Order: sequence, then C-alpha cells, then structure tokens
Amino acid sequence: MNSIVFSILLVLIGLFVGIISMIVLNSIKTFAANKKATKLIEKAQKEADKLKRDSILEAKEENHRLKIELDKETKEKKQELKDSEQHLLAREESIDRRDQMLQNREKMLDEKENNLNEKQKDIQNKQVELEKTKEEQLKLLEKIAGYSKAEAKELIMKKVEEMMSLEIASYIKDREAEAKLEVNKKAKDMLVSSMQKYAADVASEQTVTVVTLPNDDMKGRIIGREGRNIRTIEAVTGVDLIIDDTPEAIVLSSFDPYRREIARVTLETLIKDGRIHPGRIEEVYDKTAKEMKAKVLEYGNNALFELGITKMEPELVEILGKLHFRTSYGQNALTHSMEVANLAGILAGELGENITMAKRAGLLHDIGKSIDHEVEGSHVELGANLAKKYNENEIVINAIESHHGDTEATNVISVLVAIADGLSASRPGARNDSLENYIKRLTELEKIGNEVEGVDKTYAVQAGRELRVIVKPDKIDDLQTHKVAREIKTNIENNLQYPGTIKVVVIRETRVSEEAK
Repeated sequence: MNSIVFSILLVLIGLFVGIISMIVLNSIKTFAANKKATKLIEKAQKEADKLKRDSILEAKEENHRLKIELDKETKEKKQELKDSEQHLLAREESIDRRDQMLQNREKMLDEKENNLNEKQKDIQNKQVELEKTKEEQLKLLEKIAGYSKAEAKELIMKKVEEMMSLEIASYIKDREAEAKLEVNKKAKDMLVSSMQKYAADVASEQTVTVVTLPNDDMKGRIIGREGRNIRTIEAVTGVDLIIDDTPEAIVLSSFDPYRREIARVTLETLIKDGRIHPGRIEEVYDKTAKEMKAKVLEYGNNALFELGITKMEPELVEILGKLHFRTSYGQNALTHSMEVANLAGILAGELGENITMAKRAGLLHDIGKSIDHEVEGSHVELGANLAKKYNENEIVINAIESHHGDTEATNVISVLVAIADGLSASRPGARNDSLENYIKRLTELEKIGNEVEGVDKTYAVQAGRELRVIVKPDKIDDLQTHKVAREIKTNIENNLQYPGTIKVVVIRETRVSEEAK
C-alpha cells in the first residue's frame, strides 16, 4: 500500500518537475525570439531610414534636373515668341505699305475714271453732232440725186443681186466642173466595182399564194359542211381563202407573207392527211406554227452565216428571220437586207472602213419592217428601238435612223448603208410599183420643175430617173441654167420621195427663123 502511494507521489513530482521545465524552456525561447525580433526590427528601421534618405536625395536631384530643363525650354519659348513678334511686326509693316499702295492706285483709278467719263461725254456730243451732219448730208445727197435713201438702197441691192447671181452661177459651174473631173470617175469606178462584185437575182413577191389541189373534189372537203372548215381555217390562220372556178387550185390572200406561209403549209398538210375537220385544222396549225418559228430562226442564222456576222442576240436573230416573210414593193425584205449588207461591206472595203460593222449595219437597217405591222410606228423608229434594246453599236443605230434621211449620218458607214440601200432598191426589176403611184410621182416631178421661174416646159423621162427642163432663152442665160438646175435639184430632194437618183438636165436654145417670100 505504501509503495503504491509512493509511486503515485513520484509520478506527481515528475509531472510537476516536467511542467516547470517546459515553462522555463518556453520562457527562454520566447525571450530569445523577442530579442531576435527586436534586432530585426532595429535593422529594418535602419535600412528604411537609409532608403528614405536615398529617395529624398534622388528626388532632389530629379527636381533640380527638371528645373534646369524647364528653364531652358522657357528661354527657347521666349526666344520663339520674340522671333514671331518680330516677324508679325515686319508683316504688318508690309501690309501697311501694300495698303498705302492700293489706296494710291485706287485714287489714280478714280482720276482715270473721271477722265474717261469726261472723254465719253465729249465723244457722245461729237457723235450727236456727227449724226446731225450725216443727216444733213444725206438730205443734201437725196436732193441732188433725186432718190430717197430707201430707193437708193433698193436700187443698189438689185444691182448687186444681179451681179452676184451671175458670179455665183459662174462659180458653181467652175466648181462642179472641177469636182466632176476629180471625183466623178473615181466614184463611178467604186460603185461599178461594188455592183460587179455583188449581183443578186431579181426578187418579186406577191400578196397571194396558190395551193395546188389533187382534184376539184378537195374544194368541197376544204369548205366543209355549211362552210365550217373554211371558216375555221380563216379564223386560226388570219388568211382569206379564195375558192373559184380555177381548176385544181385555191388562192390564199393576206398582206402578211408569214401568215400566208403558215396557212399554205397547214393546208397542204391537211390535204395530204385527208382528215379535214375543225379539231384537226387547229392541231395542224399549232404544229406548223412551231415549225415555222424554228424555220424563222434558221433563215436568220443562215443570213448571219452567209455574211460572216457573229454574236447577235437570239431574239434579234428571230426578228431578222421574219424579214424573209416581209416585202417592200414586191422585193423580199431579207434578201434586200443581205444585198445591202454585201454592198455596204464592199464599199467599206474600198474606203478602208470596218467591213464587218458595215455588213452588220446593212443587214439590220430594215429590221423594223419585221414588226411594223404589229407595233405602231415607222420601220426606221422601230428598228432603232430594237437595236438599242439589244445593245447594238451606235454606228448600227445611226445607220438605221439615217438610211432614209430622217436623221443626219454621223459616220461614213451610215452613208455607205444609205448608198447601198438606194442601189439595191433602185436597180431595174428590184421592186414593183403600182401604175397610180408611178404616174403620181412623175406628175409631181414635172410640177416641181415647172414651178421655177424662167422654165418653159418640163418632161420626166426614163421612168422618172431623168428630168429634162427647157428654159426660156430670153429670161435665162447660159450661166443661170446652172442655178436653175441646182434649185430644181434642191426642191426635188426636199419635197419628193423617190427611189435611187434623179438626173436634172436643163436645156437652153435660141432659135431664129425667117420666112422668105
């Protein structure tokens, strides 16, 4: 029992001694740490003081440096301001001097203006005096001569007109002779050469088409019961059928060759097929119309191929192909256009112009005739609008507008197209003309000649290609005949529509006769 108590006491004593030892050790460690911390703080304080002193010193040095630079910059600015002030003073002095000079000049100008005004007044006064003197002299001259001013002026103008008329006629005669010597031969050679290189068949189209029948019984089948077949044909094709006593033939009549061709092919197909009734007629017509559209494109492409022209809009090619079914005075329009294109190309080659452009302009010059029966307007206006729509060259557009003289030609090719158009249209047999129009044109031609003063008689000869004018020899002399010919030529060009050219021949002769008794 005592040993246990003693052991417990020893344990308690050991614990107490251990705790006391730990407390002492901790106190020693704490004291050492505090001492070390104090030293570190003192050292840091010393370093901080040192850094502070260094920073203050650097700041003072920087401040001193900036002050020096500021002083230097301030001196420079002061010097610049001083220089600017001196420059402004010098400029101000220059402006003052200039202002003084301007004032002096203005003063001088005022003095000159005053002098001029005075001189002008003197001149006006002198002019008034001069006018009075002239009036007095004119009155005196009128009194001496016995003519008034108006009468003398009229007399002088009449004399001058008579003298100038003779001189002008003589000048015209000399210049025409020179021009003929230099130009006439070359122009004839060029035109003859062009026409020799291109020669086309005479084209003649009519307004009716004859369809041959296998027998006369077919006429009844075409007419149909109560005329229903013929009414259907005329309604869908827009063509009149003329069925008369002509054996084994019927006539298709229409102003539009395109419609007549569609009707002809439709009717021939129906005749071969044998089935002729309204439904079949409409079916065959629709099929034929589609085939004709392809045929029209073929005509247009063939024309382009023959002329060597490329790059044309397909819509314009189709419109061009329709010219095959248009006529002008019996002349096929597409054949005429191709002929004009070839002639224009040949003439352009002779003159060194663009041959391809000339052919293109010649081919399209009558393109408006393809639609002139569908759209209101002249074929010239419609053709120009089509060319603009499909972005044709300005030369082509001008050639279309000017080939009938409606617009002034702005280039050589337009003139060549007009010449080629005249050659193609006026060559013998190219076009048909009604007797009524022919007689009317000849009558108007003779009337134009008879209206000129001094003309005795006028005769249109050679189918209207030549106008022979007989003048009165007692009123027109040899020189004045040139003036009469030119006046008649101008009147024909301004007042008469005609194909080709008209030659004006003025004849003057003096006949003296005596009768022996």
